[in-house]
Amino acid sequence: MERLLLMDKNNSGLTKKQAKNVERGIVIFSVIALICLFQPFTIYLYGVACAAVVVAGLMFNLVPLCVEGVKTSQLIKIAIIIFIILIIVAVVAIGSGHLYGIYLESTR
Repeated sequence: MERLLLMDKNNSGLTKKQAKNVERGIVIFSVIALICLFQPFTIYLYGVACAAVVVAGLMFNLVPLCVEGVKTSQLIKIAIIIFIILIIVAVVAIGSGHLYGIYLESTR
């Protein structure tokens, strides 16, 4: 019986403090990405920050789920779904741009 209670306690989800820490982590990551985006020192950091701002924007979709009781596996699953959608949209956008280039070449 004690073993079942321990297993149930481990599967109960995030505590209030853990949920707040995840939310703060997302916000801090977003602020650091924006600071790196607008820094005037290195172009390499600017390039990395461009990608980080996109990732931070997608991570903000997880903020409403950062509440007590949400399981970590559920947060990870939703994050994976969000990034799969990003990849699909990027592939479609690049593919349509490529097809448009082919169309423009054929009309010359």
